Amino acid sequence: MFRPLPLFIGMRYTGAKRRNHFISFISLTSMIGLALGVLVMILVLSVMNGFDRELRTRILGMVPHATINSVEPISDWQTIIKELEDYPGVAAAAPYTQLQGMLTHNGAVLPILVTGVDPQYEKNVSIISEHMVQGDLDALKSGEFGIIIGQLAARRFGVGVGDKLTLVLPEAAMTPAGVFPRLKRFTVTGVFSVGAELDSSLALINLEDAARLSRMNTQTVQSIRLKMDDLFMAPVLSQRLASKLDNYGVYASDWTRTHGNLFQAIKMEKTMIGLLLILIVAVAAFNIVSTLIMVVTDKKADIAILRTLGATPKQIMMIFMVQGTLIGFIGTFIGGVLGILAALNVTDFIAWFESALGLKFLSSDVYFISYLPSELRLEDIVIICSSAMSLSFLATLYPAWRASRTQPAEALRYE
Repeated sequence: MFRPLPLFIGMRYTGAKRRNHFISFISLTSMIGLALGVLVMILVLSVMNGFDRELRTRILGMVPHATINSVEPISDWQTIIKELEDYPGVAAAAPYTQLQGMLTHNGAVLPILVTGVDPQYEKNVSIISEHMVQGDLDALKSGEFGIIIGQLAARRFGVGVGDKLTLVLPEAAMTPAGVFPRLKRFTVTGVFSVGAELDSSLALINLEDAARLSRMNTQTVQSIRLKMDDLFMAPVLSQRLASKLDNYGVYASDWTRTHGNLFQAIKMEKTMIGLLLILIVAVAAFNIVSTLIMVVTDKKADIAILRTLGATPKQIMMIFMVQGTLIGFIGTFIGGVLGILAALNVTDFIAWFESALGLKFLSSDVYFISYLPSELRLEDIVIICSSAMSLSFLATLYPAWRASRTQPAEALRYE
């Protein structure tokens, strides 16, 4: 069977038990270091991808991709919605009215963003109907003053469907007894959970009830919410739509102004962490340099014998390049497999670890999601493994070149 001399001897050197056990130990640590570097890179980038995915699907599934706003209440919103939905790139549109306030119950207080919605329209632009844990979105009926709150808010107040909450609006009301804040009692008709900070900061009420609280005509709305086919086109499309509807006196806003900082932060962190982790892989890969230099020193007599038998400097160089590349391949392969397994199971493992210790690493009071997400991407695996293999190959060049420069007579003088 044909077997090239450099490949045969290089593989023999890699697998042989050396007299110098220190060199074998250095080779093993180089391999382990490279495997750990690849594992950590795949795992960390998968977690960053998971945060990126959660931002797109959960946070941006609940908040508008873009909005069409007006200084005055919008009266002919049904016609505007039809025009918007006919525009290419717009998936759906829905009316809404927002109020800032505080929810109170038995002495507990929570700042809240209250959004008035039409249940039939809201289902087309929001994922909330898919994340109801109690009640239903259709329970928001005009005049009944029902409210849907997040699961974290429900836990804070200790309430469920059918319980009463008081909404305090930041507006004073004049009464015979003096100046009092405006209050309104609501009945909890549903509880949602999207696993994000919105579970404690967002509440939904009926669109007409929101208009009454805002002292608007019940047939008018404050703004129109848009869902785009491609959320990254929202800044451009929203401005085009506002120009198209210029006769209505409206202006546009989009998610990059309200939540873009989160997305940009994750994108920047992923880039910076990737650069830092590749340095770990580089350190592990360049340990191969010291390993091969010691191997070359240990094998000087073997190199001299091979040269006297007719081996060319190029073949000697290839022998040690094969050995170093094989160490890099094994380390990269092991790290890649372990990294894939870790990325696929890290969410479940962290959840189990939290329940076992009774701890919460990602509190929704601090972070915008309450669990550790992970999304494994093929392109990340390819880039990481290719980078590790390339660095391993580059690390073999200098020691292999030194080996090819060995002079047989000088090497065998004291043998």
